[in-house]
Amino acid sequence: MPEPEEVQVEEYTKVESIFVRHRNALLLRANFTPIYTDYYLHLMQHGIRHSADLDQMLKDSFAGLTLHLVARPWAETIAWTANLRAPRVNVFVTGGSLQESITGRLFTEDVREPDRNFFYSQTTAKNLPEPRLSTVEVEGRDPLAWVEQYYAQSEQRPARMFRHEDEWFSLIVAQPDCDEAWLAGLDAESAERIQATEETTLLETRRFRFHCGCDLSKILPVLGSWRERPDDLFEDADVITVQCPRCAARYKVTRDMI
Repeated sequence: MPEPEEVQVEEYTKVESIFVRHRNALLLRANFTPIYTDYYLHLMQHGIRHSADLDQMLKDSFAGLTLHLVARPWAETIAWTANLRAPRVNVFVTGGSLQESITGRLFTEDVREPDRNFFYSQTTAKNLPEPRLSTVEVEGRDPLAWVEQYYAQSEQRPARMFRHEDEWFSLIVAQPDCDEAWLAGLDAESAERIQATEETTLLETRRFRFHCGCDLSKILPVLGSWRERPDDLFEDADVITVQCPRCAARYKVTRDMI
């Protein structure tokens, strides 16, 4: 079985950034089949299984963050974590336009159960002296609703996100002097037809793939603190499995590797 970096990527998800004239809004739209295909190949390669509802939640989060990245400056790397209760799960996604990649995973074990659902955003960039952090309380278990609530509470401007057929998604973000009544009145059908019903201009296109970039050489240094006490790490085993904290890829580690 090949290592993660050897998996061939045939196609990228291409995100269009479109300005909606007279409405002063930014439309981000893309088909996520390429990202989802590579995501499922990743799950198969590492023997990872999710329940259908959690799987959809993670996929929707990939779509939300990818579209949000294209609404933001190129240099930013952003990570989102949704800490949910009943049942407990952390949904983690991260990506960046410069890296042209998105990745993520679910945490279902040893998750602290909050009294409310929280959504955390961390943004890093070379021009930021330290990461920019944001925490908002969100309602429900739909990532598309989280994105809208995040924009309202943290970005301080309205946004609407919709899923369409054939794994297409759209995000419409208010710009200065936006027609907010028009934005609030959109539904999935009208959002899908914006380019046919409104005057629009294509501003740019960015591309993304599902890709973490982890490998065993990057995982082993994390275990360096166990070098002097390998028995505590391995107990009675000669081989253990270590997961990547970003994508949940599984790596076999032997005692002589530490």
